[in-house]
Amino acid sequence: MKLKLVANLLTVLAMPALLSACNQAAQSAPPSAAAFHPDASIQEVMAHIVDPAADAIWASVKSETTAQGLKEYQPNTESEWLEVRHHTISLAEAANLLLVPGRPVSHTKQLEDAHVPGILTVEQVRSKIDQDPAKFAAAARELQLAAQEATAAVDGKNAARLMAAGEKIDAACERCHRTYWYPNTEQPKWPAPLKPDAKP
Repeated sequence: MKLKLVANLLTVLAMPALLSACNQAAQSAPPSAAAFHPDASIQEVMAHIVDPAADAIWASVKSETTAQGLKEYQPNTESEWLEVRHHTISLAEAANLLLVPGRPVSHTKQLEDAHVPGILTVEQVRSKIDQDPAKFAAAARELQLAAQEATAAVDGKNAARLMAAGEKIDAACERCHRTYWYPNTEQPKWPAPLKPDAKP
């Protein structure tokens, strides 16, 4: 009887330490996929985060021909560089948002420009992503790396490097869209064929 009481006492005394160890293990474990609760669709992330951020980066460094000649645009003040950095960080993190498990392609069941011949359906996009998740992840990572290059350019206040990063962002977007949005649309031929002169 005494041995049984001692054993029970040791079990009671060890319980707090065991519970503490379990709590610590739970806190240090990485969150599971079930921890994500996506609200926006992939199309909405693109429309409301990716597109505005990319457009702002492209517009931050550019050349424009005016009546007065060539005009160059780039961030100059600290606040202007900081504004561009806001967009490069948003774009880099948006790449992660695209990969959140359970995020629908579209809530409306229809993609933007669905009326254009060659635009995929929501079901076709979902199928492409599900058939090769690693390929979709690689496309998102390419976008993220380009955005990170843009951030580095901003931190160095290097307009030429920012423009080069913008070109990489454009290329990453186009490659992804050619796979998951409009792979079957007819692309304009370049150079365009010359039209025969009209008869008098």
